[in-house]
Amino acid sequence: MLEIYNTILYEPVLNLLIYLHNVVPGNDIGLAILILTVLIKVLLFPLNWQAIKSQKALQDIQPKLEALKKKYKGDKEKLTQETMLLYKEQKVNPLSSCLPILIQFPFLIAVYQAFRTGLGSNDMSEYLYTFVANPEHVNTITMYFFNLAEPSYILALLAGAAQFIQTKMLSTSKTKKKIPGAKDENMMASMNKNMLYFMPLITIVIGSQLPAGLTLYWLLTTVFTAVQQKFVFARMKKDGDIEVIGPDEGKGESGKGKDGGDETPEVKKLG
Repeated sequence: MLEIYNTILYEPVLNLLIYLHNVVPGNDIGLAILILTVLIKVLLFPLNWQAIKSQKALQDIQPKLEALKKKYKGDKEKLTQETMLLYKEQKVNPLSSCLPILIQFPFLIAVYQAFRTGLGSNDMSEYLYTFVANPEHVNTITMYFFNLAEPSYILALLAGAAQFIQTKMLSTSKTKKKIPGAKDENMMASMNKNMLYFMPLITIVIGSQLPAGLTLYWLLTTVFTAVQQKFVFARMKKDGDIEVIGPDEGKGESGKGKDGGDETPEVKKLG
């Protein structure tokens, strides 16, 4: 298993990093890390695109979920069936919030190992492909200031700030109206609020102890993810992938639907 991991992740990442270091102007390892980050984000773009769309869609159908919980308050089995049916109809994966992290984690480990080898004093000859020249020594100073082989509090703080912005973009607002079925959404909003501050803090604490090269990679990855989220959200809004219709639309003065029954919010798949 370890050999497979080294073959498909660690060695390609290390060789790409060293190759970029050899060809970029001034052999700037920071610039090499920037290009490496962009290439990895491009490679994972299709998976991240679907994950972000699913995350946004899950937030957009919250009014419908509230209505289902109100309608089937005393029937948990029916509520579960209707909830899963809603997820299926809207093509929403409720576990999608974990997907970007799960996708990124193996690459993060591979990048960490590559930095430990490439930025350290270890002999890289046994890991490098024949067409990648062994630089013998990698200059770990970038921008004439940051030593990417040592921890950097400045980069850790910047990574934490970027994590805050990226997490805030995905936060769920607390339900304002006290209506049945809103308890779980308020709980989700509270959890998101905790994560909004917890994740950046963890990023700063961990980033201040890791080699700055890895912290720089995490900073760049977070920034690109935030930009990608903004692009995906704008594209979804433009295409009208999901439209949430409020409970008051389509009702008469009595607050009932056309058939006289209670009307619940609907989520329509457009396009």
